[in-house]
Amino acid sequence: MDALQLVALVAASAAIAGLARRTPVPAPLLLVAVGLVASYVPGVPDYTLDPHIVLPLILPPLLYTAAVDSSYLDLRANIRPVALLSVGYVLFATVAVGWLAYVLVPDLPLTAALVLGAVIAPPDAVAATAIARKLGLPNRITTILQGESLVNDATAITAYKVALAAAVGEGISWAGGLGEFALAALGGIGVGLVLMVPIHWLRRGLGDSLLQNTLSLLIPFVAYAAAEEVGASGVLAVVVVGLFLGHRAWQVDFATRLQEEAVWKMVAFVLESAVFALIGLQLPYVVQGLGQYGIGEAIWYAVGVFVAVVVVRFVWVYPATFLPRLSARVREREPGVDWKAPLVVGWAGMRGVVSLAIAFSIPVVTDGVEFPARNLVLFLTFTTVIGTLVVQGLTLPPLIRFLKLPGRDRYAETLAEAQAQSEASRAAEERLDELLADERNALPQPLADRLRTVLERRRNAVWERLGAVNAVTGETADDTYRRLSREMIDAEREVFVQLRDARRIDDEMMRTLLRRLDLEEAAAYREESAD
Repeated sequence: MDALQLVALVAASAAIAGLARRTPVPAPLLLVAVGLVASYVPGVPDYTLDPHIVLPLILPPLLYTAAVDSSYLDLRANIRPVALLSVGYVLFATVAVGWLAYVLVPDLPLTAALVLGAVIAPPDAVAATAIARKLGLPNRITTILQGESLVNDATAITAYKVALAAAVGEGISWAGGLGEFALAALGGIGVGLVLMVPIHWLRRGLGDSLLQNTLSLLIPFVAYAAAEEVGASGVLAVVVVGLFLGHRAWQVDFATRLQEEAVWKMVAFVLESAVFALIGLQLPYVVQGLGQYGIGEAIWYAVGVFVAVVVVRFVWVYPATFLPRLSARVREREPGVDWKAPLVVGWAGMRGVVSLAIAFSIPVVTDGVEFPARNLVLFLTFTTVIGTLVVQGLTLPPLIRFLKLPGRDRYAETLAEAQAQSEASRAAEERLDELLADERNALPQPLADRLRTVLERRRNAVWERLGAVNAVTGETADDTYRRLSREMIDAEREVFVQLRDARRIDDEMMRTLLRRLDLEEAAAYREESAD
C-alpha cells in the first residue's frame, strides 16, 4: 500500500463515516458495506490487512481511547460480569465454537478448529458500545459491554497462541497453555501497573500542554511494546495504563485535557473508519484463497459457524447472569435483572477487526509444518465478522426499542449534576470570601462582583434545565442565555476580522483575541452538548 492509496483509504472512509452520521445506519455497518462493494470496483487497489500493522499500531490507540473514557469505578463495581464475559466467555467460545466447527467441517483438524474458535471469540470494542450509547442503554449494560471489549482481545490473542502451537505440532500441554495464559495476563497487568505511575508523573511534570499531548500519543504504543517485549499481554498493559490515566485526568491542566480530548477523538475517528472500511475490502483476497473449497460449500460452513457463534454466546450469557445470583451476597451487591438485559448483551456480540487481524497472522508454514485449512479459517473468520456486523448490528437497535428497556434517567442525572454543582459552588464561594478578606487580594468591587456573578451563573445553569421553558421558543432560560452569548461572540469575532482586514491590528493579535472568544464559546458548546 503506497502513500496515495493510504491517503485515499483514510479520506474515503472518513467521508463515509461522516455521511453515516446523517443517516440512521451505524457508521461501522455503512463502512463495511461500502468496502464490500468497492472491493469489486475496477481500479480500486488491493488493500490487505497486515497483522503486523493492525495489532501493534491500530489496536493500542483504540484500546487506549476506550480505556481513558471508561469509568474505573463503574468497571470495579461490575467486575464479576465483565470478567465472566471478557475471560470466561472468550475461553468457552474458543472451545465450543471450535468443537462445533470441527464437527461441521469435514477433514478440519480439531487443533485448527480451536484456532478458528479463538480467532472469532472476542466481540468488537467499537460497534456494540457505539450503538449502546447512541440508543441510551442503561449505564450498567454499556459499562459491561465496554469492559468486556477492553479485556477480551487479550484473552483471545493468548488462546490463539496456545491453539496455534498445538495446531503446528509444538506439543503444548494444557498445563503449558494455562501457564502461558497466566504469564500473559498477570504480566500485562504488571507492566501496566509499573508504567502507569511514572507516566502520570511525567505528564504532570512536563507542564506544557503540547509536550503532554505528544506524550499522550506515545503512551499506548509504549505500554503495548513494553509488555509484548517480555512476553506479556500488550492489550492488558494498555488498558491498565489507560484506566489509571483516565481516572487521574483531573490532575493535569485544563489546556491539556481540552487538547487531548480533541486529538484522541480525531485519532479514534480516523482509525475506526479506516478499519471498518478495510474489513469490507478484504472480500476478494479471502474468496480467492479458498482453493480446494468451493464457494457454495464454504458458504454453508460459514452459515453454520455464524449460527454457532450466536448460539454459544447466549448459552454462556444467561447462565453467567443468573447462576451467580443464587448467592445472597451477589443479590445484595448487584441490582436485579430480568431476561431483557442478557438478551441485549447476548445479541451485542459483533465481531470486528481484531478477529480478522489475528486470522491474517496465522502463518502458512511454521518450522516446516503447514497450517491446515488456513484459507478456510480466513474465509470463516471474514464471513463471521461480516455476518455479525450486518445481522446483529442492523437488528440490535430495533431489538432494544422493542424490548423498551429503561434508558438513562435524564431528569435524575440532571438533578444529581445540579446538586453536585451546588455543593462545588458553595465551596468556591466560601473560598472566595476567604481570599477577598485578605488585603493582598483586594479587588475593585465590580471585579469582585463579576467573580460572584460567574459563580452564580454556573450554579443556576443546571437548575434552570429542570425548570420551565419559554412558551415561544421551547428553550430554558439557560438555553437562551447560551444562544445569546454565542450571538454576541459572533459579533465580536466579525469586528476583529474587520479590524485585521483594515490593518488596524495584525494577524497575531487577531489570533490572540479570537482564541479568547473560542475558549468562551467552547465552554458554552460543551455545556450545550452535554444536555
